[in-house]
Amino acid sequence: MSLLINNLRLDLDMKLMSELSIIERFDATWSNIEKRDHATLKQLKSIATVKSVGASTRIEGSKMTDDEVAVFIEKIHISGFEERDQQEVAGYFETLDIISENFTSIEITESQIKGLHNLLLKYGEKDAWHRGQYKQVSNVVEANLLDGTKQIVFRTTDPGLQTQDAMARLIEWYHQDQETFPLVKAALFVYEFLSIHPFQDGNGRLSRLLGNLLLLKNGYTWMQYVSFEHEIENRKSAYYKVLMDAQRNRPGENVTEWLTFFVGCLSHIQSNLLLTLNQSRKLTDSLSPREERVLFFIHNHPRSGSGEISKKLDIALPTVKKTLTDLLVKGIISKEGLGKATVYYSV
Repeated sequence: MSLLINNLRLDLDMKLMSELSIIERFDATWSNIEKRDHATLKQLKSIATVKSVGASTRIEGSKMTDDEVAVFIEKIHISGFEERDQQEVAGYFETLDIISENFTSIEITESQIKGLHNLLLKYGEKDAWHRGQYKQVSNVVEANLLDGTKQIVFRTTDPGLQTQDAMARLIEWYHQDQETFPLVKAALFVYEFLSIHPFQDGNGRLSRLLGNLLLLKNGYTWMQYVSFEHEIENRKSAYYKVLMDAQRNRPGENVTEWLTFFVGCLSHIQSNLLLTLNQSRKLTDSLSPREERVLFFIHNHPRSGSGEISKKLDIALPTVKKTLTDLLVKGIISKEGLGKATVYYSV
């Protein structure tokens, strides 16, 4: 089936339609999963946040690992980030958090998108002159290659009135099109945003944040517990290739491969989410009531010591220590430090 959506050509075959259908059917059972696996999902959300922040900033050149991002986020209340990587991580974390907590009230408008861009780059001293405003200088999309060199992926919309008009048309289409499947609309919105590249910098990071926002607003709330950004990082070469292959034929290009890539990423992380939840359920089903209490406390208070757990749960310290040892053996928790300085956290 061939379609023309917002001047973009799209060929929907049975395989692609089947993948879209599987993703949609998942939503029918999601509310029950949220109730049943609440504690596990809370842990997965924290893990997904670290992965998303780390991956999306690394795609643009950051060198911080997920472990470094996790440690940094814990201390993010400390003001003043001198290193560029830290500035980008802090901005991405705060913007992702705002979207996760407020996606129902964030509207898809130019002013809101500019506001998210301003927040994304709020810590970058070099970005003060352009954040929250459309570009005034031509920019191109470049890929960072493994050998350290850059390759032009495609040329973007000209700055000034051309960019302003292109963004206005994109927003207008998004609100007027009531027929296109929401997931497809989200994928095409992200594609068009990347093609326009409306801001001087931060377009790649903001496009991934907008992708999350659009999916959350359209009912795909399970996106909070996975990392779309991490999946894209793992397929970085394919990500740039499908963009370049389509955008070199603008305008009126065929974006089937882009949609296939987008849906494939979602399908894979959705399958991994179900697998993770099933594995977690098998482990927790074998726990004693006391082990469940201790594990739930660690879920909500990571890096707690045995003394704190004993005091808060009113369980004798020797019993807590034995329970912690049992949970360590089962591979459900991990620990750091030695002696009295030992702290525990969920795997």
